[in-house]
Amino acid sequence: MKISLNEMVFYGYHGVYAEERKLGQRFIVTVHLYTDPKRDQSIKHLEDTVDYTAVYAVIKTIMESHQFHLLEDCANTILDKLMQDFPLLMMIKVCIQKPSVAIQGSLKSVEVELLRERS
Repeated sequence: MKISLNEMVFYGYHGVYAEERKLGQRFIVTVHLYTDPKRDQSIKHLEDTVDYTAVYAVIKTIMESHQFHLLEDCANTILDKLMQDFPLLMMIKVCIQKPSVAIQGSLKSVEVELLRERS
């Protein structure tokens, strides 16, 4: 099964530059959560699956209460915490989008995408 939480918007203080960490900005996070498909037919109760409201709360806490220089570090922190807290997850893909980028040029956003599988 795949569960997706799409385009969650958070205000955070992440970035290489001191101004980014002082002023903050919006970040857009999408996660795709994958469970063992062999278990899909036996899902009857919340305990049988992944509570996406709890996943949202974990991501919100990380995005809004931590400070990262790199989006890659932020994404790895999210992946580590989700793998630790949700044992039914077999694979997770996290995408963090930064709409306001300190680049001289025209672009919509910068995005980092990481994939983690349970070993």
